[in-house]
Amino acid sequence: MTYDIAIIGSGPAAYSASIYASRYKLSNIILGKIIGGTISEAHKVCNYPGTPDISGIELGMKFEKQAKEQGGEVRYESVIDIWRDSEEDIFHIMTETNNNQYDAKTIILATGTERNKLMIPGEDKYLGKGLSYCATCDAMFYKGKTVAVVGGKNAAVMSACMLSDIAKKVYVIYRGTEFSGEPVWIDQLNSRANIEVIFETLPTGFEGEPRLERIKLSKPYKGQDSVSADGVFIEIGSEPNAKMPELLGVEVDEKKYIKVDQSQATNIPGIWAAGDCTTASNGFRQVVTAVAEGGIAANAIFKYLSGVKN
Repeated sequence: MTYDIAIIGSGPAAYSASIYASRYKLSNIILGKIIGGTISEAHKVCNYPGTPDISGIELGMKFEKQAKEQGGEVRYESVIDIWRDSEEDIFHIMTETNNNQYDAKTIILATGTERNKLMIPGEDKYLGKGLSYCATCDAMFYKGKTVAVVGGKNAAVMSACMLSDIAKKVYVIYRGTEFSGEPVWIDQLNSRANIEVIFETLPTGFEGEPRLERIKLSKPYKGQDSVSADGVFIEIGSEPNAKMPELLGVEVDEKKYIKVDQSQATNIPGIWAAGDCTTASNGFRQVVTAVAEGGIAANAIFKYLSGVKN
């Protein structure tokens, strides 16, 4: 079988693309690693319209259920190779599961990003129990509490400012001697009385039972080798999956995010991209923007396969 669309990835953008593709009567298959992609790691998602206070994995399962009900196929298989048959003008996709091969007229890359991790003791243990990689997602769980932000670039500085409006106290722990974010955000951070900065220091571990209670430090701060906190936000950036774009010759920016136009099309005919792996949505990488990009990509492919010019 040759599908109209093969969607590479299994996060919100992928499910949205599948749902819209099915509504357009386009046969489609999702090929990804896990239900929901990285959203499945979120302890709670509270900013997706219509579904307040839902776990990331539960939201991912709802997306999957709707995509299947609409007619999309879902296979949890990791893609290892993609190539184009120029004579037949179709794409061949191979997965690591028994070297299965799938064929499609078009591709949507919805491979998302992976959060950079500290790789220190307790990081996995406290995920969803005081440790988060998304301040926008989880800030409201720490109203009136003490939190810490790890990092010193724009994402960390902006997160610290946002958290200072919600939390009682915000520590910023950074290995450098000064922040490297935009001056306007640094000025805002410096003006917040409830933000305390710990420079030239790295977290070395996390402690607490059953939830996070302390962050161990690489050097003493105010005579202590740790700081007490109810939550910690790791804001040291993320990396898009660059393997697929490189295989296909898809153009990326200096940070390896896939360049797309307003229809989510890439520079390669027949290939679109959606979600956190793209340069779209002003870099605001949230579930709601990923879902929107997936729908836009499916709509654009419907027009493309129908011979309609934008």
